[in-house]
Parts: sequence; C-alpha cells; structure tokens
Amino acid sequence: MITGAPCRVLIVDDSAVVRQMLSEILASDPGIEVVGTAADPLLAREKIKRLAPDVITLDVEMPRMDGLAFLENLMRLHPLPVVMISSLTERGADTTLQALSLGAVDFVSKPKFDVARGLQDYAEEIITKVKTAARSRVRTLSRPVVPQVRLDPATAPKPRSIQFRTTDRLIAIGASAGGTEALRVVLEGMPADAPAVVLTQHLPATFSTAFAERLDKHSAMSVREATDGEAVLAGHAYLPPGGKHLRIIRDGARWRCRIDDGPAVNRHKPAVDVLFRSVAESAGANAIGAILTGMGDDGARGLLELKNAGAPTLVQDEATSVVWGMPGAAFKLGAADEQLPLERIAERLMALSRS
Repeated sequence: MITGAPCRVLIVDDSAVVRQMLSEILASDPGIEVVGTAADPLLAREKIKRLAPDVITLDVEMPRMDGLAFLENLMRLHPLPVVMISSLTERGADTTLQALSLGAVDFVSKPKFDVARGLQDYAEEIITKVKTAARSRVRTLSRPVVPQVRLDPATAPKPRSIQFRTTDRLIAIGASAGGTEALRVVLEGMPADAPAVVLTQHLPATFSTAFAERLDKHSAMSVREATDGEAVLAGHAYLPPGGKHLRIIRDGARWRCRIDDGPAVNRHKPAVDVLFRSVAESAGANAIGAILTGMGDDGARGLLELKNAGAPTLVQDEATSVVWGMPGAAFKLGAADEQLPLERIAERLMALSRS
C-alpha cells in the first residue's frame, strides 16, 4: 500500500445485505477505498487479480468454496491481509480460530439476527481493524496447520512440581490481534513442567472455551479456562473465562485465580492491564511479563508496573508481530527490558524463570 493513499478493500460475502452494509461502513472513512465486492471466493479470485486490493474482508460460510479453503489457498499463493467476518457462535468461534491459524490478521463478529443494524453497531471496530490490517505483516503459509497429537496421559511427562513455593516463577502474557497464533507458538515451546503461565488474549466471550481447547492441544502444559479461587500450579496455563477479567491474588504462600466481572478496561474485557497489575502486586519480582502482537496499548502500563516491581519484562519484536501496537506501546513507554522475535520468546521465558 502506498503511504498516505487510502487502503483498497475487497469485500467477499455471499449476503448482498452484508456486502452493501460493509461497503457503506468502510467507504464512510476517507482512509479506505472499497474497490469491489464478490459474492463467492471464485469471483473474488478474479477480482483480486484485477483490482489488487490491500485488504480483503472474508465471510467463512459461502457457496462454491468454503471461506477457510479459499483463505488457505490465498495465503499459500498470494498472501494478503484478511479480516474475517464471522458469527458469534460456538461453531463460528472454532472456525474463526482456524482462520487465524491460516493467516487471517483479525476478525469481526457479526450478529445472528438483524445483521444490518448489528454491523452498524460495529462500524468503528470494522474500520479500525481493516485499516490496521492494511499495515500488518502477512506471511506465505508454508505448511498445513494441523493440531499436535496430545501425549497419552499415562506416558506424558508430569509437571515436576505442583506444590507452591514462594520462589516459584509466574509468567504473565498478554496479546491481541495476531495473538491467537503467537500464543500457540509460545506455549508449544514450553515444557510440561514449565512455571505457571497466566494469559489474557482479547477475544469475544463465546470464543474462550474453543481457544483454551485449541491451545491445550498444542502444548505439553495443561491449558484451561481459570475458575475463581483455584490455585495456580506449575505446568498449567490459565485463560480468563469468556468476557471476564483474570486477576491473580496471593493467598498466604499460594497464588490463586480471581475471576473479575468488573467493567471493561482500555475498552477490553478481559484486559491485559488488569492481569498484569494483579501479578505485579501479588508476585512482584517472582513474575515475568511479556506482551505479544496486538492492536492498541492495553498492557503497556501494566508491564511497566511489573518492571517497577522487579520482574523481567519483554515484548515481541516488530518484525515478527502481525500488529506492533501493544508491544510497541510498551517498548516506547520503557516497560520492556528486551524485545525478541516470536520464535525465541518461549526459550527466553524459560531461561529467565531459571535465573
């Protein structure tokens, strides 16, 4: 995309109503030019060649070719920033997570009923995500994305310690756009006996269970949605349940999860700052903080609080981030001790946990 020029968008959706609504919403912003629409992926393929869009919005369920199959072909042969338009259902959550694993930059959830009015309610979010996608980094998909097979529980290595020690480390990680895959990469690199990990990823409430299950399949650690009051144990990674904040509290010589249904922070619920501030207060220098790819600045101030509490801190570098908003904001604030490429973060977190 030429700097300063409007980003050129192609809208791919089988619904004429959705195509019309998205066209009107996106064209209302002077920084966006809607160059065309397509009712199915085969029409879209021809228009991509002819119109050379900077960004595509893509529905998942369409005639003639499934949106995921089209996305996989696109990211292998002609990678472009894609924003998925998905439904807020359990099936929609799993499909959207698959789309993100194939290389989609972000997604917007459309309501099941009264789509036209519902999309209008999301207008600001749609515009922001499309413009952010235009500046994002996409890579050619070089391998089929298949879940790893979990080890048989009878033969899988068990966490070395499930007792809490005050010298234990607690790793806190926050992410947003691009983070579903970045978190997968980090957790894939963590051994079964890694220190406890607490996570916040910006996702709609209906996505949290599917996301936790997806991460669990890819990690030697046990990845789960946190429940209120449960003890934080080594070898486990904890995500907030749908639409709620996750905080960590100290209970004597133990850390516990606290599920917080308070207001959104930085327009997010769950919010990274809520998690990080609680970890800074409860774990202090025993913690390690990391921010991965994401849009906005959620987590930057919380990471600074972790650093000021004596915790080592790091952010994903710009070159490997899909969107260097959150890690960039933290780095510019002076909250990060170092910035690292995604593929080195798990190794570094383990090294810091041993130091």
